[in-house]
Parts: sequence; structure tokens; C-alpha cells
Amino acid sequence: MIVLSGAELVLPDRILTPGTLAIENGRIADIRPGGAQGRMPSGHSPSLFAFHGHYIVPGFIDVHVHGVDGFDSLDGDTAVRSIAARLPRYGVTAFCPTTVACAPDALRLVLDQVRSARETADPRSARVLPAHLESNFINPEYRGAQPMGCLRSPRAALDGEAGAGRPGASGRAGTTGEFAASDILREIERAAPDVGIVTLAPELDGGLDLVRWVLARGPRVSLGHSNATYDEALAAIAAGARHATHLFNRMPPLGHRAPGLAGAILQTDEVAAELICAGFHVHPAIVRMAIAAKRPSRVLAITDGTAASGLPVGRRARLGGQPITVGESAAFLDDGTLAGSVLTMDRAFQGLVGRIGLSPVDAATLCSTTPARELGLVGHGVLAPDAVADLVVLDAQFSVVQTYVAGQLAYSRT
Repeated sequence: MIVLSGAELVLPDRILTPGTLAIENGRIADIRPGGAQGRMPSGHSPSLFAFHGHYIVPGFIDVHVHGVDGFDSLDGDTAVRSIAARLPRYGVTAFCPTTVACAPDALRLVLDQVRSARETADPRSARVLPAHLESNFINPEYRGAQPMGCLRSPRAALDGEAGAGRPGASGRAGTTGEFAASDILREIERAAPDVGIVTLAPELDGGLDLVRWVLARGPRVSLGHSNATYDEALAAIAAGARHATHLFNRMPPLGHRAPGLAGAILQTDEVAAELICAGFHVHPAIVRMAIAAKRPSRVLAITDGTAASGLPVGRRARLGGQPITVGESAAFLDDGTLAGSVLTMDRAFQGLVGRIGLSPVDAATLCSTTPARELGLVGHGVLAPDAVADLVVLDAQFSVVQTYVAGQLAYSRT
């Protein structure tokens, strides 16, 4: 048994100050007010750690992260395991390895890595969840750093055509090599249990049919990188889309006469929305507005982190094979295009409590509870008796001191 005593425990509905939390057999065995006193549930002498002046929160769950510390999910070989090994230092106990649009062979490689990492988890690593695919079926006008040569038409994919590769184009050649749109669907279908989220643009030809195709195979459909109108977005939600990829980014701005995709997401309770909470991708005032409109239970804090995350300013890294440069607040392609963030989940939590002004309880909801619930992770994302002991110890400035995965110490600052 491990006993963490004297910290402020961030529970789902309040902060227990001070509190004591006991871990046994990978689960939270007991939560009680005050310091560690009396006989603990197991009846034997526990390992006791005093954390007065600290916070204990549920482990952070990042559903949208491409990489960290120089590793990108599409680097091949052991990239996914390398990312998993490094994320606990940022308080992450579970994550969805996220890809940009890529060729079928690259997609197959990363999904095989995801399956392997899920079947045989590494000790002292974050849990690898089914992947998030920022897929090939997004709007070219809102692709951002997604490689144009990999974008394809939903209609061509569903019809199994060898041509009609890119949306609005007749060819399928690109700098990343030639492949049919349907090849991507074959990879998704082959590895469906290891695909958790598929981002797509529903306004493309065949987009609504693709929403239904993906849902029929199990993954969650997310709306993003899209120019969908308000009505087109509502049609996709009616078809079963329940997720929104980095709200406000790579979609038209919210307008009072043309609410568009952002307006549909804000007003629809069925859809849980990702938010990059760094203060750069979305202004803090808009973050507050979105959380007020959706409520913390319908918002997921994400990093959209890249291999540039955790590296010093000016360093070079990769995003799906493309070179990127670490900036002060984001990563950029060589042509200046914004290419994801350099945010980590500990800084997201700090920003939510600091610049955004949320309580630690609401910040934990965005960083842990809502992602766990949306992904169907029962017993995760909360501090409660019998919950999985994925948790983070933070100091008074909300910096990570320790991270536990299934009750095992995965990271310690000292």
C-alpha cells in the first residue's frame, strides 16, 4: 500500500483539505480527511508520503497529442512507446497518439504500434489509448499543417475509386506518394479497435456517408479542419458525430449571422469540444466563453502537442515527416504555417487555473474527467474509492512532482 497524506485532494465536486489517499493493487483504496492516522484498509504498514502544501489530481488524459520531447507519432519504429515513456513527466497518464494525414503504409505502422503498446504496456509509461486520426478527409482550405498530398475525397474512398484522390481534384499524385482514397479506409477498418477518434470535414462530397461508415466500425467521429456551415454541421451531428477537434482552430470564425461549425458545436450538448488552452491558439476570453457555453463536462482540454513540445525555442523537430521549428507559443512549418502547439498538459492545467480562472476542480474536469468519460474509460479521470490509481501530485504552483499510473510511480521530480 502507498499512502499520500496531507495534500489537497481535488475530488469531482470539491477539494478535500487536507486529505489522505491510499493506493493498493492499482486502485484507490481509501480517501479520508486529515493526515494518515489509524489503521489503513489493508491492515499492514503502508509506504507513507507527506505532501502538505501540494495538490493531488486525477491523471491528465490528452486525446490530441502528436508527440513530445522530439518524438512524433509518425516517426516509425518505437515512436508511440517513446512518447508514452515521456508523457508522465507532464502529468499525463493516458493519451491518444495523434497523426496528421498520411499515406496508408505510415498509418498502418503507427496503428500497429498502438496495438502493441496497448497489449503489452510498458512500466513507468502513460497508457496508450486508441489513436486519434486527423484524417485524410479534411477540407484542403482548412488543412493548416496537414500535407496537401495526402488529402483525399470521402466519396472516392467510399466508392473504392483508384483516382479522384484529393477533394475537388481528379488526380491522386502527391509529394508523399500515390495511393487510393479507399486504402485509408482499409487501414481504419483493419485496425478499428485501435482507432479511437477520426477527424473529418462533413461538408466534403460523401462526408456524411463517411461519418456513418466510421461510426459503424466503432471509432468516434470528430468534426474539424472544416468549412462546414451551421446546417452542414448539424447534419453531421444528427448522423452521429459527437466530438469537435480543437474548437475555433482550422474552422471559420464564429459569426453572428453565420455561426458555422463553431456555432453548431457551442450550442449542441451532444458534442464534446476540444480546446487548446495555451492562450495562443484561442484567446483566454474565448476559452472562458466556450467553457461557459458548453460547461466543463462538455469540454476536453488538449495540447495538440507536437515533437516540439518540451524542447527549447529554436530547436527543430518533425510533424508527420515535415520539419517544424519550436516557437515561444507554438510550432511552425518553414513557411510560417502554424503547426500544432508546444503545450504540455501540466501547463494546460496551470493556464486553466491561472489565466482562465477556473477552480482546480473544473480544471481537473477538463483535463481528466471529461476525456475519460467521452472515451468510455470507466474508473478513470476521478479521485474516488475503487477508481484506477492514475493520479498526479502537483506542487503549490501546479507543477508536476509525481505521476502514478495504476498505482505505480511513473515519474518523480526528485
